[in-house]
Amino acid sequence: MRPRVRAMFRPAPRRLTDGMTQTGSRTAALATATITTGLLAGSFYVFACAVMPGLARSEDEVYVEVMRNINEVIQNPVFLLSFLGAPVLTGWAAWQLRGAPGRRWVWAALAANVLALVVTVVVNIPLNDGLAEAGDAEVLREEFEGAWAGWNVVRGVLTTAALGCLAWTSRHLTEGSGNHRN
Repeated sequence: MRPRVRAMFRPAPRRLTDGMTQTGSRTAALATATITTGLLAGSFYVFACAVMPGLARSEDEVYVEVMRNINEVIQNPVFLLSFLGAPVLTGWAAWQLRGAPGRRWVWAALAANVLALVVTVVVNIPLNDGLAEAGDAEVLREEFEGAWAGWNVVRGVLTTAALGCLAWTSRHLTEGSGNHRN
């Protein structure tokens, strides 16, 4: 083959920025997933450690009124960014890191975040809806309090586990160590 013909079949040279763009995208995906997951885990943690124990000291009418108020005000764009952002951004990170070392930790984080979302939709939101109905405060509280608090702990454990998986991946990707486990 003549030199000119061989040149036509050579792959195009890689630009210096090609690898940096991929690395930057991976870093952004992992960072945003980690931040939103941390915010969500922190929200569940605060409810488990402070809000619910504090409300447990209240009279039934106060308890029901405050929880109703919380359930209304928490439905805002800022909270929804972390609530929906955690699983969506973790999914994006899993896709971005699909061939990278440590990717299984990101997929585990995605599974935990999705499970937390499922628990919220299947258990906690219906309990919130039940609390919003008219009725005797003592009965409403009895049907709500224990179940909601218990499932909130489950959500907290799941999102904290997801956060740990994302942090583990982030640490090992930035270290560049060869001790990754897929």
